[in-house]
Parts: sequence; structure tokens; C-alpha cells
Amino acid sequence: MDKVVGIKEAVKDIRDGDTLMIGGFMANGAPEKLIDALIEQGIKDITLISTDTGLVTTGSGKLISRKLVKKLYASHIGTNKETGRQMNEGETDVELVPQGTLAERIRAGGYGLGGFLTETGVGTLVEEGKQKITVDGVEYLLETPLTADYALIHAAKADRNGNLVYEGSTNNFSNVMASAAKVTIVEADEVVENGEINPNFVHTPGVFVNRVVDGGAVNG
Repeated sequence: MDKVVGIKEAVKDIRDGDTLMIGGFMANGAPEKLIDALIEQGIKDITLISTDTGLVTTGSGKLISRKLVKKLYASHIGTNKETGRQMNEGETDVELVPQGTLAERIRAGGYGLGGFLTETGVGTLVEEGKQKITVDGVEYLLETPLTADYALIHAAKADRNGNLVYEGSTNNFSNVMASAAKVTIVEADEVVENGEINPNFVHTPGVFVNRVVDGGAVNG
């Protein structure tokens, strides 16, 4: 199956109010051109799941700065002052999640788990509203899965079946996000023919990918 499409085709069915996972760590590995296409399409009222919000002008921070996000799940927001301002002013609903917990909640969503137990956050503000479970005398928080309508991620290389290769730390959250969304859309720096990627070097199998955009062929 050839999953390569144009960038406008890739995002055309994303609607106001959808839940999006967007890869990148401080915008490293963020699908910048897909984010720009979303902005051009005029999407708003997004529920965004992202480890952070980059800077005002990079990564998912571009959505924050334009006030297109109504709810944010993130592990930290310190690199984007606008996110902090919107949170403090009550303009955007921000739920801060410990980074390991965020990754595991996404993984749980992708792999069909009902949740997991962790000591992280016990006795802090993180535990508010969450169920506690004691196992062998140790108190844990029950953390629930996170899923999305769409995952927007970046890869260094993709074949036409959607098998992906990341470069270095750009992998970050992208691999688990690809598994936890109904539709995964990839911006790849390079698209190659099927069979050109050694199966031993595939990081995300094409079974998790629905659409591939050739980022090298997109202007901007």
C-alpha cells in the first residue's frame, strides 16, 4: 500500500476539537511542516498531547501562540512563556504530567492496557483526583491511558509502506505516539521505495502509520 500523500491531503480531515499527539522534544524532531499545514487549515480547539510546547515559534508552540489549543497534556512548559501565561490566566487548560508517566500513559493507550501503577506523584499535586492502590504495603497512583484522533510525527526516512527510521534523539515520543492514535501522519525528510530500508533498522513499523508526507518535497 502506497501511503505517500500531499501535505494538504494528509491533514484535510483533521477537525476542530480533535485530540492530537505531536512529537518532538523542545521541538527537536517536531513535524514542523505538518504543524504549519494545520495552522493554514485553521484548526482550533485542539486537545494537544506533547511532552512540551517548544518555543513560541517552533514545534507545537506555534499552535499555543495562536491560541488554537484548548487542553494541553505536557510534562513541562518552561521553554514557552506563552504556555505558562495562558495557563496562569486560565485561557488554556494545562495538565502537567511527569515525563515518564506521560510516555507510559501514551504507551498504555497504544498497546491496549487499562492503565498502570506508579509511585511517581504520590503525596504531591499530581495525585489529585486519581485512584490510589496499595500493593504489598506500597501506595501507587493508577494512571490511565492516553489516546488521540491523530498523531503527527517526524522521521528522518520513510518508505512508501510507512516504515520509519528516526535519527538520534528525534525518536523521543514519536514511536509510542504512532501506536496510540487512530491515524498517524508522518513528515519524513526522505521517502524511499519499499525494500530500501533494512528491516533491522526500522524503528516504527508501517502497520502503525497511515499517511506519509515527503517533507523534502514541501516548500517552507
